[in-house]
Amino acid sequence: MFWLSHHRGDELHRTYDLGGVRLCARCLGVYPVMFAAIAAQIAARAPLAWRWDAAWTLALFAPAVADWVVGRFAPAFGSNPWRTLTGALAGLALGRSLYIHLQRPFPIWLLAQGAAVTVAALAVILVAYARRPAR
Repeated sequence: MFWLSHHRGDELHRTYDLGGVRLCARCLGVYPVMFAAIAAQIAARAPLAWRWDAAWTLALFAPAVADWVVGRFAPAFGSNPWRTLTGALAGLALGRSLYIHLQRPFPIWLLAQGAAVTVAALAVILVAYARRPAR
């Protein structure tokens, strides 16, 4: 049974098994932290602009993206606690960007996070395609 797990059978080492339910290690960090960050900002009526928004939202997001890229080429790299930690950092970054997005759609930091994921995914796809054996 899968819940918050989008991994194939050969990637189950990237999940936690909690009573027969598979949980993606990174998603377990991202989603609870992201929703908590949004809720905390709503409760605190956080401002829509902080001096360090760019650094905060991009620097905290980068470790999860980098870890995912490395993991695509070195499947045994890393550990689930590390994936959960990088996911939690990404959750903080996404929580900030989505809090702003709820009030002012498509803030630059959310677009930058989306661009980072897109560039990383395209790079992985292109490298994997280039490494594919000829038929």
